[in-house]
Amino acid sequence: MAKPEADNRGFEQLKQDIKLKKPANFYIFYGEEAYLRAHWLDRLHKLLVEPFAEAFNYHRLTSESFSVRALIDSVEAMPMMAERSLVQVDDIDFFKLPEDERSAAAALLSDLPDTCTLVLVYETTAYKPDKRQKKLADAMGSAVLVEFKTPSERELAAWIARHFKSHGKQVSYPICQYLIQATGGDMSTLSSEIEKVAAFSSGAEITRADVDAVVEPVLEAVVFTLSDAVAAGRYDKALQTLETLLQMQEEPIPILGAISGQMRRILTAKTLIKAGKGVKELMSLCGITSYPAQKTMDFARRLPDRFADRAVLLCLQTDAKLKTSYDEPERLLELLVFELAQEAQHA
Repeated sequence: MAKPEADNRGFEQLKQDIKLKKPANFYIFYGEEAYLRAHWLDRLHKLLVEPFAEAFNYHRLTSESFSVRALIDSVEAMPMMAERSLVQVDDIDFFKLPEDERSAAAALLSDLPDTCTLVLVYETTAYKPDKRQKKLADAMGSAVLVEFKTPSERELAAWIARHFKSHGKQVSYPICQYLIQATGGDMSTLSSEIEKVAAFSSGAEITRADVDAVVEPVLEAVVFTLSDAVAAGRYDKALQTLETLLQMQEEPIPILGAISGQMRRILTAKTLIKAGKGVKELMSLCGITSYPAQKTMDFARRLPDRFADRAVLLCLQTDAKLKTSYDEPERLLELLVFELAQEAQHA
């Protein structure tokens, strides 16, 4: 099965359709960004379905309730006191239906009535059209294909700034970057954290102190703090950060995994620096945004040449010890942090 090609035009068309209050009659929603998918599905729902008529004008089919017959009945049901109904189908791979059902679905999807808007939503099931099944693939291809991609760091920062502005707050780009790093960039998490930070902040502009006061950082963000302490040879600060992770009830193996991942990124950064490469190449190779990439490059420049190789080796040795019950996991992690800090001090 071939993967669908990304089509930003579909997303732009969806926004324009909702703005003009003229929805298409067939959309396919897919992509990894759950917050955006839920947001625009809700916008479409509010446009098409009045609360008093929801029982008549909104039909939702899931894997438990779906059949092609139920889909036909839902699509052909006349809306009550509205021009259109909304039919939502969740996580159904039409290409894996029995042959007779695929044929019936293809006939329906290629000739949808003007009295409904059908949305096929793919969240836990991948949307993978099979062009070998031509009739069904062509019918599915008539939909407005909307991919909800994870926004870039700059797009996320602009979105964060707009949300803070709605609360009467200003925020700088570096603080947006810091908040993205602290939350892992998940938009659902960011949305709730923005509310908390805006409510806490007493000033007109959001500061790093505001973020630190109310946002509980994700594991990777805390590991960056630990890496910073290691790079500075600050064993006391690094150990304090490790204790913070353990107090967050993070399990030792995920903590080690996050530390190991960062040490590998530092090794990659050192290799890139020697090759005359920079942040963009690290972002591409490691799949990270500009803020953590720039921080990692800074760590790599501050640390001695032998550090990265030794750090990766120490992480591997600690992993083997953890998995063979060599010692208490907390003690092994403390020893690793100590050894990393010691390595960082070697010129």
